[in-house]
Amino acid sequence: MKELLISWLTVAGDALQNNSRFMTWNLFLALVPLGLSFWLFYQPRSLWLRWGVPLLIGATFLPNSLRVAEYALFLLRDLGTNYLLWTALFTTVLMALEIGRLQRGQGRSHVLFWWIGFATFIAFLPNAPYVLTDVIHLIEDIRQGYSVWIITLALIPQYLVFMILGFQAYVLSLMNLGRYLKRNGWGNWIAISEIIIHGLSAIGIYIGRFQRFNSWDIVTNPDVLVTRVMTELVGKRPVLVMVVTFVVITVLYWICKKLTLGIVSLQALEASKNTAAPLYKAQESE
Repeated sequence: MKELLISWLTVAGDALQNNSRFMTWNLFLALVPLGLSFWLFYQPRSLWLRWGVPLLIGATFLPNSLRVAEYALFLLRDLGTNYLLWTALFTTVLMALEIGRLQRGQGRSHVLFWWIGFATFIAFLPNAPYVLTDVIHLIEDIRQGYSVWIITLALIPQYLVFMILGFQAYVLSLMNLGRYLKRNGWGNWIAISEIIIHGLSAIGIYIGRFQRFNSWDIVTNPDVLVTRVMTELVGKRPVLVMVVTFVVITVLYWICKKLTLGIVSLQALEASKNTAAPLYKAQESE
């Protein structure tokens, strides 16, 4: 019995470790837009979110830091010296403008940086619902011949946690955007913006899953990306896949958003009861 248990744990551990390689990377990419939304749209009051999300981003980045460094070196070689010179010049100009504004006492302008951050946010946002498509790896794991116990008690919980965290990052990111729009008097545009982003995410998921493009290909391979999109996304099969993906994202987002708002309302109600309790007791003692 002991040997059987050790064997089971060893096989389960190997399966979990193999999946953690792509899960940490995809989860890191899914958390990037959520982190950006805290800076762009809304700073959460919850300390769990303020500290938990950056810590989780760091925890998912560290196992892939070597991969990021290798890809960065590849980009540097691929883009060439001229790109680096123009990038350095553009960065220097931005720094000079910021320093000039600070010296003149005009305060720090976030307009340009905000739009750069917003463009990055939109580019990386499809990576969050993209984690739902990684269920194909679960199907592959099942076909590997793992026992029912390993699939039920190890693999399925691992995939559920991974997909829930990734998609919840998408939900919170859009909710933060909605708060920003409402705060600036554009509350009527929340639903429309969500629908548009769902559509863009469906396109991004298809491009990433079937065309194997990444978010940074918008900058590194824009010509190839545009050509592929224009020639291959107009067929019946891509359109059907994107429509189904759009529907799935929209329905799941609505459900998760309602659940999140319900949890937030319960927490606010509990907090109000806790703050009102001492006052009520004080009145009784009088």
